[in-house]
Amino acid sequence: MVLKGALTVFVLLAISFSQAYSQIKGDTITVEINEKLPKDPRIATILSAVFPGAGQVYNEKVWKLPIIYGGIATNLYFIEFNNRRYQLFREELRKFDNDDPALSFPNLNREALVRNVDFWRRNRDLNFVVFGLIYALNIVDAQVDAHLSGFDISDDISLIYEPSYETLTAGGQLVGVSLKLKF
Repeated sequence: MVLKGALTVFVLLAISFSQAYSQIKGDTITVEINEKLPKDPRIATILSAVFPGAGQVYNEKVWKLPIIYGGIATNLYFIEFNNRRYQLFREELRKFDNDDPALSFPNLNREALVRNVDFWRRNRDLNFVVFGLIYALNIVDAQVDAHLSGFDISDDISLIYEPSYETLTAGGQLVGVSLKLKF
């Protein structure tokens, strides 16, 4: 009888404990782990060199694409614009030298035509240099962005500045600013 009572108590305790433990919910605190690997600068550089803007896409900075392509398109427009003017005045200078009566600018003398040819050629050539700079800046931006992709910018890094006051052993006093870098 005692054995039967002890067995009943044991079974009831086992059932109640199993129900108690089955009711426990999992941990409600979630921690996001950022497991993004830093980008490879070599790959970003090669991608941007082969196809402008591809390095920025690789670095997940797609918002830079309109800036890159806007700069390239604007520069190409001005290259074409200046080249058209250069060709126009060069042809006009050729007509002037051949004494062709069908001049588009009859009021300009040879010196003015030469100045216009030089001006538009210089502007066109300068736009080619600007195009090269835009292309190089695209490559450098992709490489630097890839290098900095693994840089920690969390809130744990801080620079604190505060006034400092110290008494010197010789009896003097020193007032200044102290900088503390916490990371």
